[in-house]
Amino acid sequence: MFLHPDEDPRTDGSFDGERATLIGYLRDQRLTLQLKCADLDAAALARRAVPPSNLSLLGLVRHLADVERGWFRRVMAGQDAPPHYRSEADRDGAFNGAVADPEVVAEAWRTWRDEVAFAERFVEEAPDLGVTGITGNGTIALRELLVHMIEEYARHNGHADLLRERVDGRVGQ
Repeated sequence: MFLHPDEDPRTDGSFDGERATLIGYLRDQRLTLQLKCADLDAAALARRAVPPSNLSLLGLVRHLADVERGWFRRVMAGQDAPPHYRSEADRDGAFNGAVADPEVVAEAWRTWRDEVAFAERFVEEAPDLGVTGITGNGTIALRELLVHMIEEYARHNGHADLLRERVDGRVGQ
C-alpha cells in the first residue's frame, strides 16, 4: 500500500452540492496522480515500464499539464496558450520528452502545478457551472468539463497504477 488510510490526503467523497462534488472528486484525482509519483527519482519517473508503450509517470504529469492548459486556458478562458509539450511535429512530446533528468522532472511538476492552480482559480471565480468555453465542435459547459477532467485523471491514474507497480512494486490507493 502507498500509505495508511489515516495519512491519505484525499477525501471520503462526502461532498455537499454539485460544485463541491465536482471540485472535490477532481482534487482527489489530482492528488492520486501525485501519490502515484511520490518518492521516485528522475530515472524511475521517466521509466517506460510497460514496453512497447512510451508511457511513463513523468510523461503522464507532462501530458496532464497540457490537458489542464488546453481545457482551462484555451477553451474556457479563451487564452492563446499553446501546449507546453505536444506539437504538430511531435504529438507525443509529453511522453517522448520525459527523460531521466532532475531538471526536466522539476520543470514538469512546476508546469503541472501552475496549470492546476490556474484551473482552480478559474473554477472558483466562475459565477456558475453553466459557464461555457468554445471548442472546435461548439461549446462546453464548465460542469461537463469538470466531469471530463475527472474521467481524464481517472483513466491516466489507472495507467499510473500499473506503471508504479512495474517501477517498484508499490500498489494501492
